Amino acid sequence: MHPIERLRFVARSQGAPADLLVEEAAGALGAFRDDPAGMVAACRRIIDRQLTCGPLWWLCARILCAPDPMVEARSAVADLEADPTARLLASALPDDATVVVFGVPELTLGALARRGDVRPLVVDVDGVADDVVGYLERVDVRAEAVPARSVAVAVDRADLVVIEASAAGPGAALVPSGARAGASVAARAGTPVWLALGTGRLLPERMWDALVSRWSASVDPFDAAEEELDLGHVERISGPDGPVEPAEAVRRIDCPVAPELFRLAG
Repeated sequence: MHPIERLRFVARSQGAPADLLVEEAAGALGAFRDDPAGMVAACRRIIDRQLTCGPLWWLCARILCAPDPMVEARSAVADLEADPTARLLASALPDDATVVVFGVPELTLGALARRGDVRPLVVDVDGVADDVVGYLERVDVRAEAVPARSVAVAVDRADLVVIEASAAGPGAALVPSGARAGASVAARAGTPVWLALGTGRLLPERMWDALVSRWSASVDPFDAAEEELDLGHVERISGPDGPVEPAEAVRRIDCPVAPELFRLAG
């Protein structure tokens, strides 16, 4: 595929898995290895089209801040492919637990597929719960779809709520719409809330502020697919180091700050 076509694929692919977007973007950006201005412009276009994909911000920041952008791009793709988040989350889930999840949580589904004893309650976000339940049942995981209006009932019956974020900063995360209500119910019920946050999704404060300010200005808050969740609602962040306290996860942020990404594409 021509590099420009790969960039167009990344721009158009709403809902595609983050690892696929990063792989395609990294390959496409190779066309600009000898064109620093073109590289910056291409990174800005990618971000403009996929504002809430934390791993793309992470990839572009690493490329723009590296002495050899293409070596860094390959390293970022390898880091994402080796992400142990799903495996470590699977190991940490309580035995025989009932777990509430929201939307189509890529990493969490990978964890649930490794466990035959955990029962997921899948809260419907944008009509996808039945598809998620179907996938889990095909890998011998018994799951149940829950309408959004019944999120409080699901949380009351659960042992754990796992919310997966597309991106996060030191104090908040972008999560599927409805998850914040689930976290609030969990706080009242005393049900622990974990945030699934894989490689490349936890950004430094300046990068997070740029992401969330542009995202909030681009969506109708009554019709947004995602919403902001304060990390104060989260007991553990389950990432590449396994479930740790939010403060510990924030101390391990390794994404560089690339001010070039703070401007819109021309």
